[in-house]
Amino acid sequence: MSALWIAHVEVTDPEAYGEYAKRATGAIADHGGVFLARAGRYVQLEGRERARNVVARFPSLEAAVACYNSPAYQDALSYAKDAAERDLVVVEEAD
Repeated sequence: MSALWIAHVEVTDPEAYGEYAKRATGAIADHGGVFLARAGRYVQLEGRERARNVVARFPSLEAAVACYNSPAYQDALSYAKDAAERDLVVVEEAD
């Protein structure tokens, strides 16, 4: 069953976060991830607003978690740690 990787992000250092995004894109693709939404228009209806919202679909919840834990993604993530406030969740899609 496929899964969605959903991130809500407030970027505080655009240059460093840009490096994260560049590196993360390859790591995500290497694990079968495909972007469905990436920093496009949005309407905040409830909860904390963050200007960057990203949704990627993975073949499975396990593939998404493996991506997150992979050396390539962890390397990318090192650029985002001090460059953004983020929430990230992986949710299995309903069939």
